[in-house]
Amino acid sequence: MHGFIKVAAAVPRVRVADCKFNTAQIESMMARAEGLGIEIIVFPELSITGYTCQDLFQQQILLEEAETSLLKIMEFSHNLNITTIVGLPFAYDGMLLNCAAVVQGGKIYGIVPKTYIPNYKEFYEARWFSSASRLGRQEQINFFGQQIPCGDHLLFNNGRFTFGVEICEDLWATIPPSSKLSLHGAEIIFNLSSSNELVGKNAYLKGLICNQSARCISGYVYAGSGYGESTQDIVFSGLGFIAENGHILEEGKRFSMQEQLIVSEIDIDSLRQERRVNTTFASVKDLMQQSDKGTYLHIEMNPTIFDKERFTLTRNIPALPFVPSADKIDECCEEILSIQSEGLAKRIDHTHAETVVVGISGGLDSTLALLVCVNAFDRLKKDRKGIIGITMPGFGTTDRTYTNAINLMKGLGVTIREISIKDACNVHFKDLGIDPAKHDITYENSQARERTQILMDAANQMNGFVVGTGDLSELALGWATYNGDQMSMYAVNSSIPKTLVYHLVSCVAQHVEDEHIKSTLFDIVNTPISPELIPATANGDILQKTEDLVGPYELHDFFIYHFLRNGFRPSKVFYLAQKAFNGSNKNVSTYDDTTILKWLQTFCHRFFSQQFKRSCLPDGPKVGSCSLSPRGDWRMPSDACAALWLEECENLKEQISPITQPNNESN
Repeated sequence: MHGFIKVAAAVPRVRVADCKFNTAQIESMMARAEGLGIEIIVFPELSITGYTCQDLFQQQILLEEAETSLLKIMEFSHNLNITTIVGLPFAYDGMLLNCAAVVQGGKIYGIVPKTYIPNYKEFYEARWFSSASRLGRQEQINFFGQQIPCGDHLLFNNGRFTFGVEICEDLWATIPPSSKLSLHGAEIIFNLSSSNELVGKNAYLKGLICNQSARCISGYVYAGSGYGESTQDIVFSGLGFIAENGHILEEGKRFSMQEQLIVSEIDIDSLRQERRVNTTFASVKDLMQQSDKGTYLHIEMNPTIFDKERFTLTRNIPALPFVPSADKIDECCEEILSIQSEGLAKRIDHTHAETVVVGISGGLDSTLALLVCVNAFDRLKKDRKGIIGITMPGFGTTDRTYTNAINLMKGLGVTIREISIKDACNVHFKDLGIDPAKHDITYENSQARERTQILMDAANQMNGFVVGTGDLSELALGWATYNGDQMSMYAVNSSIPKTLVYHLVSCVAQHVEDEHIKSTLFDIVNTPISPELIPATANGDILQKTEDLVGPYELHDFFIYHFLRNGFRPSKVFYLAQKAFNGSNKNVSTYDDTTILKWLQTFCHRFFSQQFKRSCLPDGPKVGSCSLSPRGDWRMPSDACAALWLEECENLKEQISPITQPNNESN
């Protein structure tokens, strides 16, 4: 469903050396997982026997019972759709191997032995087990008359994705088997583990899993032994993790005495997109495949029968993907401001500018730009009076934004200049024969361009340069006047989306000591977003509200993230937005399908039609994972056709009621 693969890490209760009990537990959890629509489930290391059998692994009766149990699991899987990976000891050619068996539809498709056998501190597995490295690359094991591929070089394809398997210590090795498996095509790695608990080890292991999934650009599903393993010398807490490209999607409860099924969905589309984009991954892949040519075996499994009716997306879909989590917001905001300020400081230093000029409107974007200027000047130990804040009241300027602009500049100690644009614009209207009572696109854009002219000329006058205030969201939508606020000499906010601008200013407001600055910043945060190019209401309130015209920024930033960062098609972006804005997140608004699709269509239309404004953007620092710089992250012809994207949006209308068509006007 939209590229999501539902997976599970199973942590059953075990009895040491009781294969029948353990097999019953495994089968029960397989059936339960099947009912949940899970496509593939992984159990812990040596899950059929238990990990802590010690010298009992040298007992023939236990080894034969383990094989019999695997046969039962294979037969049990005959009428199931789910793929199961279980662990067992397997005797072969005078060796005992610590193995994972991949089972589906009444067949064992492969047996993967552990490569790295720990034999230090509390581990002494080499007493019983041999490494997969002792096997040849063409090994076939006879299991009850079935010839089964065996080795750590196996890759399994079920028609929807390719996966590989490693076991416990393999992850901790300098070069884990999963690294090579991923370079040979594995998109999800399953790890059967029996890692014991130590103080601080859980956090370290969690970091390993995150890092390995990031290095491999893969999903990583980890199932660890839990309650019932021997506690003679060590303790097992039942660790279970599901990670994707550096992020934990789901984790189990440690030290649970009950069985656990840790479930989430891995986004194969996202992983494939990231691998396509990441040329370093592709380069290493080419080198590795040349050196390992012919040594990795791709096993074709029966295609998974995907049941859309039973599929439910359980993973969290962040509604504000650009905004850090609450526990990281302060640290991230400080880092973002530092990146912006460092970029600006370097430009000031390089140009030997005596001043920087920034237009202050009393809105979010110009506020953030001013804060960045202050930070840069402080870092350079320059007098803040070299920051020239110019407020330029126009026909739509309200008392609220004007007052906030003046108060903010006063509080921060920058130089204040006030230059009204009304007279200049009226002369301009007269020269062009424009009726100022007609509030059309010319009326609006002439004001934006007049302001830019003032800023540019003031910068020349004062031996400085203009700091741009426009943000990533405005650039994506083209919500900027060409050669007006679209243009500057250094654009500090150009890779900051509007939802993040809001949180950055809020974060500064929370931590600033000056109460006057604090109250001003909070009022700016709570002011409706507007270019203020249309006269205010009779009561002096803002009439022209951006989000009423182009749509909510929290929706557009969501679209931007998944369009730019993940390369998703409109139907998938729509599906994710349905999940993210369904009312379960109290920190964002709730939107129905009609509203989401309306603004998604607007986004697709405007993103393509407004590329010409992005093709000539001024310099500005990249801050996050998304940027629209034509010199860096985004290179797109200004005359590209949006038909494919808009057609898919049209097709989505069949799922819901008719919606309003997007505004086709171009600023």
